[in-house]
Amino acid sequence: MYFCHSMFLLLELCNYKYIIFCLETMVKHIVLFRLNDTLSQAEKDRIAGDFKAAIEKLPDVIPFIRKVEVGFNINPGEKFDIALYSEFDSLEDVKAYSVHPAHVAAAGILKGNVAERSCADYKI
Repeated sequence: MYFCHSMFLLLELCNYKYIIFCLETMVKHIVLFRLNDTLSQAEKDRIAGDFKAAIEKLPDVIPFIRKVEVGFNINPGEKFDIALYSEFDSLEDVKAYSVHPAHVAAAGILKGNVAERSCADYKI
């Protein structure tokens, strides 16, 4: 069960019945990685697969991750190899996630193998 940490609206209906609506807010954390061109395709596939497996296990140990997924680029016209998409309740949660030992270990899989990284965090 998911609990919304945001605002609530209480609407009165006839005969004192109520409906509660949750107005969710969240932060989406998007990270793109381009692996080193010196890696073979087999090496890129192994590194990306290991990274995906490690990152997608993180919600089991970092409870404030709402959602996380890792995908691999299928468009050869684009330069990034790996996309990470995640959702959090706040930017503070994103910051705590970034320094959490389990995340640091998962991110370590890419260490020395990334030519470029791009990140965006936005609130909805």
